[in-house]
Amino acid sequence: MSVQDNTADPEVQSKEATDYRVSKTNLYFLPIPKRLRYHPDRPFPFGLALNFLFAAASTATVANLYYAQPILSYLSETFDVGYDEISLAPTLTQAGYAVGILLISPLGDLVRRRSLVLLLIAGTVALSVGVATSQTLLQFEIINFFSALLTPTAQIMLPLTADMAQPEKRAQALAITLSGLTLGVLVARVLSGTITNYSSWRNVYWMAVGLQAVTWVAMYFALPDFPPKTRGISYFQMLWSMLTYIYKFPTLVQCSLIGFLTAAVFQSFWNTLTFLLSDPPYGYDPLQIGLFGLIGILAVCLAPFTGRLIDKLVTWVGVLLGLSIQLCSMAIATGAAKRSVGAVAVVCFGLDIGLQIGQVSLSTRIYALKPEARARLNSVFIISLFLGQTMGTSVGAKLYTIGGWTASSGLSMGFLGFALLVHFARGPHATTRWLGWQGGSKLRKQQVVHQEEEARQDQGGDVKSPGKEDVVMVELGQNDLADRKQSRLSSDRPV
Repeated sequence: MSVQDNTADPEVQSKEATDYRVSKTNLYFLPIPKRLRYHPDRPFPFGLALNFLFAAASTATVANLYYAQPILSYLSETFDVGYDEISLAPTLTQAGYAVGILLISPLGDLVRRRSLVLLLIAGTVALSVGVATSQTLLQFEIINFFSALLTPTAQIMLPLTADMAQPEKRAQALAITLSGLTLGVLVARVLSGTITNYSSWRNVYWMAVGLQAVTWVAMYFALPDFPPKTRGISYFQMLWSMLTYIYKFPTLVQCSLIGFLTAAVFQSFWNTLTFLLSDPPYGYDPLQIGLFGLIGILAVCLAPFTGRLIDKLVTWVGVLLGLSIQLCSMAIATGAAKRSVGAVAVVCFGLDIGLQIGQVSLSTRIYALKPEARARLNSVFIISLFLGQTMGTSVGAKLYTIGGWTASSGLSMGFLGFALLVHFARGPHATTRWLGWQGGSKLRKQQVVHQEEEARQDQGGDVKSPGKEDVVMVELGQNDLADRKQSRLSSDRPV
C-alpha cells in the first residue's frame, strides 16, 4: 500500500481520490465494458499481457511517422516532383508529431485516458485512409501532418504504464512499452519498403488502416478506464505548468539535458553510418546498409531483461550504466568502425542497448517527481529528445562532410562525456538542489518503513502510526515520500 498524499494543492487534486462516480461511456456514446470501468476499491491488474498490448499499440501508431521515409523515390514519381520537394514530406510529419507531443500528450493529465487513446487511434485510422487516397503532394503532406499530430498515443501509454505498474516492476514495464516505439520505427521501414516493392505505395497506408483498426478494437476491449488525474486546472494552465516545471524540478532539467545529448548522439550515429558504409572500404548498397538497423530488434527483445535490471538499481546508477555503455560503444566506433564491419555491428547493438537502459532510467526518475503530472513531465522530456535528434541530424552530417567519420564520432564522445558531467553534478538522492549530493551517496535499494513523525511532517498533521500494510518498497532518494515532498514544493498553481 502506498502512502497517500492528502495535501495536494487546491487547484490540482487527484481526481482518483475524490471522484468515485463510475462512468459507463467514453466520449458520451461509446459504452465501456463493465470489467474495465473504474472503481476506487477494485484496482486493475497490470500484467505482461496488457503491458505487451501497450507496446503493440505504440508500435502500430508510431509507425505512421516512418512509412514514407523508405519510399520517397516512389512518391516523387507518383506526384511528379523532385527529391528536394518530396523530402519535405517526412519533415512535415516530424513537425506534426512535435506539435502533438506539445499540445496533445499533456492531456493525459487532464482527461480520461481511455477516451483520449481511442479518439486518437480513430483519428489516425481515418487520416490514413486520406493518405492512401491522396492525389497531390500537397494533400499527402497536409494529411500526413495531421496524422502525425494525432500519433502521440505512445506518449499517453508511457505515463499510464508508470501509473499502473507496481513500483518494484515499473522500470521493466516502461522498458517493454518503450520497446514498442523502437520496434515501430523498424517495422514501418521494413513493411513500407517490402509492400511498395511488390505492389503500390498506397497499399502501405491501407495496411496501416487495418493495423490501427485492429489496435483500436484491442484497446477498446482491454484498456481500463480511469478518471482524470487532475481537476480545477484549465488546458492553458496545464500547458503553462509545463514551463514552470523547468525551474521547479532540477531533476527534470538534468534528465532532459542528458536525454537531449544522448538522442543527438544516437541520431548522428545512424545518419553518418549511412555515409561510412556506402564509402570505401565497404561500398554497401542501401539494402545492405538497412540490414544494420535490424540489430536494433535484438535490443528490443532484451527490453524485459534490461527493465528488470534497472528495477534492481537506484535509477541514478541505471543512467550511469546506460551512459557508460554508450560512451564505450562510441569509443569503439571512433577507433575501429572504419576498419571492421564487426566493430560496426557491436556499436549498433551497444548504442541501442545503452540508450534503452538510459532512457528507461531517466523516464523512471522523471515519473517519480510528480505522479499526478506524469503526462506533462513526459512531454517536456520527449520534446528534449526531439530537439536532440534534430541537432544530431544536422550537426553530425555537417561535421562528417568536414572531418569525416572520426570527427563526427569524436563529437558524439564529447556529448556523452558532457552528459556524464551533468549526471555527476547531482547525486542519486538530490531532490530540490540544482547541484550537489544532497542526501548522501548510497546506491542500493532497501525496504523502508515510514515512521509516524516523518509521515506527519510530510502530510502536515496527525496521522496514524504505520501498520504492516504501510511498508512499501521505495528507492532511497527517489522514493514516493521524497517525490511528494518535492511535488508540494512545486505546485501547479499558475504563476
